[in-house]
Amino acid sequence: MYKTTSSSLLRSASSRSPLFSSRSSLTQSSSSSPAAASSPSPSSSSLLSRRPFATSSPAFRSLPRWSHCLHSRPSPFRLSSQIRTFSPVMDRLERNFSSMASEHPFKGIFTTLPKPGGGEFGKFYSLPALNDPRIDKLPYSIRILLESAIRNCDNFQVTKDDVEKIIDWEKTAPKQVEIPFKPARVLLQDFTGVPAVVDLACMRDAMNKLGSDSNKINPLVPVDLVIDHSVQVDVARSENAVQANMELEFQRNKERFAFLKWGSTAFQNMLVVPPGSGIVHQVNLEYLGRVVFNTQGVLYPDSVVGTDSHTTMIDGLGVAGWGVGGIEAEATMLGQPMSMVLPGVVGFKLSGKMRNGVTATDLVLTVTQILRKHGVVGKFVEFYGDGMSGLSLADRATIANMSPEYGATMGFFPVDHVTLQYLKLTGRSDETVAMIEAYLRANNMFVDYNEPQQDRAYSSYLELNLDNVEPCISGPKRPHDRVPLKEMKADWNSCLDSKVGFKGFAIPKEAQEKVAKFSFNGKPAEITHGSVVIAAITSCTNTSNPSVMLGAGLVAKKACDLGLQVKPWIKTSLAPGSGVVTKYLLKSGLQEYLNEQGFNIVGYGCTTCIGNSGEINESVGAAITENDIVAAAVLSGNRNFEGRVHPLTRANYLASPPLVVAYALAGTVNIDFETEPIGTGKNGKDVFLRDIWPTTEEIAEVVQSSVLPDMFRATYESITKGNPMWNELSVPENTLYSWDPKSTYIHEPPYFKDMTMDPPGPHNVKDAYCLLNFGDSITTDHISPAGNIQKDSPAAKYLMERGVDRKDFNSYGSRRGNDEIMARGTFANIRIVNKLMNGEVGPKTVHIPSGEKLSVFDAAMRYKSSGEDTIILAGAEYGSGSSRDWAAKGPMLQGVKAVIAKSFERIHRSNLVGMGIIPLCFKSGEDADTLGLTGHERYTIHLPTDISEIRPGQDVTVTTDNGKSFTCTVRFDTEVELAYFNHGGILPYVIRNLSKQ
Repeated sequence: MYKTTSSSLLRSASSRSPLFSSRSSLTQSSSSSPAAASSPSPSSSSLLSRRPFATSSPAFRSLPRWSHCLHSRPSPFRLSSQIRTFSPVMDRLERNFSSMASEHPFKGIFTTLPKPGGGEFGKFYSLPALNDPRIDKLPYSIRILLESAIRNCDNFQVTKDDVEKIIDWEKTAPKQVEIPFKPARVLLQDFTGVPAVVDLACMRDAMNKLGSDSNKINPLVPVDLVIDHSVQVDVARSENAVQANMELEFQRNKERFAFLKWGSTAFQNMLVVPPGSGIVHQVNLEYLGRVVFNTQGVLYPDSVVGTDSHTTMIDGLGVAGWGVGGIEAEATMLGQPMSMVLPGVVGFKLSGKMRNGVTATDLVLTVTQILRKHGVVGKFVEFYGDGMSGLSLADRATIANMSPEYGATMGFFPVDHVTLQYLKLTGRSDETVAMIEAYLRANNMFVDYNEPQQDRAYSSYLELNLDNVEPCISGPKRPHDRVPLKEMKADWNSCLDSKVGFKGFAIPKEAQEKVAKFSFNGKPAEITHGSVVIAAITSCTNTSNPSVMLGAGLVAKKACDLGLQVKPWIKTSLAPGSGVVTKYLLKSGLQEYLNEQGFNIVGYGCTTCIGNSGEINESVGAAITENDIVAAAVLSGNRNFEGRVHPLTRANYLASPPLVVAYALAGTVNIDFETEPIGTGKNGKDVFLRDIWPTTEEIAEVVQSSVLPDMFRATYESITKGNPMWNELSVPENTLYSWDPKSTYIHEPPYFKDMTMDPPGPHNVKDAYCLLNFGDSITTDHISPAGNIQKDSPAAKYLMERGVDRKDFNSYGSRRGNDEIMARGTFANIRIVNKLMNGEVGPKTVHIPSGEKLSVFDAAMRYKSSGEDTIILAGAEYGSGSSRDWAAKGPMLQGVKAVIAKSFERIHRSNLVGMGIIPLCFKSGEDADTLGLTGHERYTIHLPTDISEIRPGQDVTVTTDNGKSFTCTVRFDTEVELAYFNHGGILPYVIRNLSKQ
């Protein structure tokens, strides 16, 4: 027993390090990979391999400290006690696996994958062995769903009918059929990871109270959590910025970090990557992504769902991955199949080659605009064509990353030779890469552009000649509002003129030339409309791409050589997605020039892109507010929704890292780079953008000489050791969490209060008041608490009542583990527009019975205290933006029972269902305005009270107290979602089902 467990632990840990040749030979327990007929069922020891236990073996001491199985301190648990604790769970799993092994419906296609030199890589379920010509025409992304369904087919959670639906994709996808999907793993970042671990801890308590085994609440698939969302740009333009910002990060978040560290020891199968390691999606791309799993000799494609919408970045590596809500992710961790509608797939053909000087950022902004126009919500996009050969994997990852911005579930790039080259570059062993190629070729999942291509069927087709892509940026308020660089000055002036909206600020003509003068560090300074006050090279979208990062360095170098300098009051920053970026910037010698222009490295994580931009200089802020200046931020991020980047930057533009440097040098977005100079050189001559812009060949040369495999190996070997601040954190040793009622960071949520084993059934919505009445494009940034906590907000009042100083408020994101704060911060965005307020912008609403104007939270609590239901009216694209479970949890805690909208963003609709909120869609051509609804009515939703009488997508009647009646479509899209609704949400559903097992 000891020997088996030890070897399992060694294999599990070694698979995490690119220094080990057996990286792909993962032995992780995974409900997504049941043993097949001829493979042994997992032993209890191997299923326990993620659980830490004390050992004095030198081999164990050499393993990564943050691996799934070992941690920075010896565990108090002895192996024997673990086996006693988990034996009932293991017995159940073994029985299930054994049953699957003997009865697997597709055991006839379970075959061996031989190694070229003898022996075997493992066994796999062979798609070609089905001898079904329909499979040859399937998109590669659909083949991954098919393989998963075959491998997990038990005729209970996944049936042979489900497999047939996927094989017959051409005919079934248009019918919006439902299929189950079991991803291979789950990916979290700390903002969404903390509430996920809070929920798991709370679910253990609920199981305990129901008299069931709390240890049934354990991830059954590998869970990787990267702490990257907590670092803020408090210190910039300093050689010491990284250390200073990390110290402040730990001061603010010590309690959260300790809680996550507790989770990594209390739960099986959970890996936590410490702060300062990088951005979750770049770490996933460079290190965590397996491409092909080898679990106990069974080979299968890597697939992942994550609680961040940009999980799609891994699609560029040929790994199927997308964002889900935190509650969906938690259910996946606990072995529940993910119910999804079999998606259509848009085939996007790329041809030609990008012109000199055009960047991957220009390409992705162009692709985003094309796909938004085409309409790809709820669909996969699969890229193919001759143009693929000219796209580096980093370029592909950039395009895949922005899938949420163009609305697709995935932007998928099948594995080809470029993928294999990247895997070797990033330190994956030759043996691992050989196994990946052999498996994917054997299972018809590999694209070889050197061979004739068989036509694949797609739901619709698009094509882009890469030669047509031109330099561009996007903004000022949405990522898909692309502006060609040559048209930027005209577009900016149009925005100043236009009425307030996505492309307008309504600045009167006489005020457009206004100059705000101020003193900066004792020297005179001035800003105008369009002045850049934040310039940030940030976000996984671009910092993972060496070509644009080194391109930014070359722009900085050429500017320095010509004597240009970024104005000192512009807050400049560089936040790489991994330590690899620092290594190649240093090797190339370009970091020193970035430093000279103020782009010192500030930390390794998401910063400005998610609103962690920190404060701008007080004198700059005063000049903006006192003169009502429309100040600008330029960032290499993926989101620029109003109020997200910084409260004082009303205009926010997405641009490539080289353009971020260029706009910082120009000091304004009100410039035509073709005809106007960026500045004056040291020789007194005008300097234009073309004078400092590197050629494609220059960039390629620096990439070739500066980006090396050893950099990836060294970086990820280093982060496995943690850092001193992380390693010094002490954590409790219990498997049940000891909640501290005084904590303002971690609080036991009320989701399972008074829960019984009997489902509550569908809830009535009768005579409900309208809490909020919205127009189109209300994003999760508007709904979910994000950014800094405003001093006069309900959340601030809550904190001050508990003795928290204003300087210690921290951000909403850092306090996602406290439901009290998050409920108060829901709908607290300062830019929110609620029609009930008649044009007044801000986080307030009208309490209909009294007519009082209150904060949204205070109004919601007044309705709840008087026993009144509430609903929300909304326009199109409700809930677009980042996948945030608090955008559903918050309204639920505020008492919202239903949302009636023109349309919903995919993940947010699912999250609403997961929290027991009814999503309803107006009929086509109708909305609140056309129906004459003001929000002052009371609403009754005539939904059956018996769950058996409700069907996915059925029509329901809504009536108001003033005699209006209209029909809506109830957006429970699957039978599984109806089951969740019947139980009051997905988490109560999971608890009741696990309790019965």
